[in-house]
Amino acid sequence: MLQISDQANISKYADIEPSVRGTKIIIHDGVMIDSFVKIKPVGGDGDVIIGKNTNINSGCVLYSGNGITIGESVQIASNCTLAPVNHEYQSKEVTIKEQRFMPSRGGILIEDDVWIGANSVILDGAIIRKGAVIGANSLVNGEIEEYSVNVGSPVRKIGERT
Repeated sequence: MLQISDQANISKYADIEPSVRGTKIIIHDGVMIDSFVKIKPVGGDGDVIIGKNTNINSGCVLYSGNGITIGESVQIASNCTLAPVNHEYQSKEVTIKEQRFMPSRGGILIEDDVWIGANSVILDGAIIRKGAVIGANSLVNGEIEEYSVNVGSPVRKIGERT
């Protein structure tokens, strides 16, 4: 089910697929989804919820998997991937495709006022707390504290000198 606010700005070149399995995709007021963004319900039955005034820039891919919740006023730079799903691969006797998916690690939660830099990958089980900054080319698969900066080096609090 697609539920897109009349107050959202979705590029005609964005690709938002409806679910064939009941996944909800909910896009709130003031959301901007740029050209060549792909939102695909696949790999689970989680919903994708995008909060008010969030911007998702060109080339981003969001898979529904085990669910994605994005808060308000989140900035996601170009070419980011949000993939709340993991393929199973333990058996050598069965192809990875046939093994399907691992159990959920909780989906992806991105709280309000977060900035995610270009080319970042956010995986199942990631929690990015309010006000955090994720530097370009980052991989997030765990919890990032509120108002911290993750730039591929030790995480620091916003305003803290290095």
